[in-house]
Amino acid sequence: MTIPTQSAPDALKDRVILVTGAGAGLGREAALAYAKHGATIALLGRNDKKLEAVYDEIVAAGGAEPAMFPFDLAAADDDGFERLAGTISYHLKRLDGILHSAAAFFSLTPLHLQTLEQWNTLLKVNLAAPFALTRACLPLLKSAPDASVIFTGETHGNKPAAYWGGYAVSKSGLHALTTILSEELEQTPHIRVNTLIPGLVNSPLRRKTHPAEDPDTLPQTADLMPWYLWLMGPDSREVRGQIIECAGEKPV
Repeated sequence: MTIPTQSAPDALKDRVILVTGAGAGLGREAALAYAKHGATIALLGRNDKKLEAVYDEIVAAGGAEPAMFPFDLAAADDDGFERLAGTISYHLKRLDGILHSAAAFFSLTPLHLQTLEQWNTLLKVNLAAPFALTRACLPLLKSAPDASVIFTGETHGNKPAAYWGGYAVSKSGLHALTTILSEELEQTPHIRVNTLIPGLVNSPLRRKTHPAEDPDTLPQTADLMPWYLWLMGPDSREVRGQIIECAGEKPV
């Protein structure tokens, strides 16, 4: 698998891309990168102020004016996702991609200390919401000439370990979702679905799980953008149903 270190400056020109968790971490970095490469970004997150800050960064850098969608994935139901998709359609007229970057996480604890309420939130935000949002947006994606859906996996969803509990279980479900949805869309080849596992990176989640770690010793979110741009852009249009680990691939 060949992943270029750079994408063409206009690789995402005229595309509309929805980014969840766009207010911080990898979601924020990807939203900025996608906008820099020509896309109009639909910013989705719970925190208005964080979304406004990303909005301002995109505009200040000369990007297309984004749209902001304050939205709580943990509280949403089917009707809420359908209304969100309708609002995107009304305001932006199209949708060419979704990056599911929002995530819920509590702490590293043994299973006997994790609660059902925590698990319900983890499964809702990390697994059920990406499914429901993608399903609601499928009519828009089917109308796009080349659409990409990226689920954000996690290393411990791929290789479970003690104390990662409900978070690892919720992320592992994305692998099955990716395979099932890709197979069901085989007759719709212009829509591709993949899961990207960022791996080791200086992110808000990493600072929660390893608070004593020096963040300057880690890869930065910007270092992973070649994968995010490649998987969202036209160069990966033949890549379908894959679980891709950034740590396992080298840009060339």
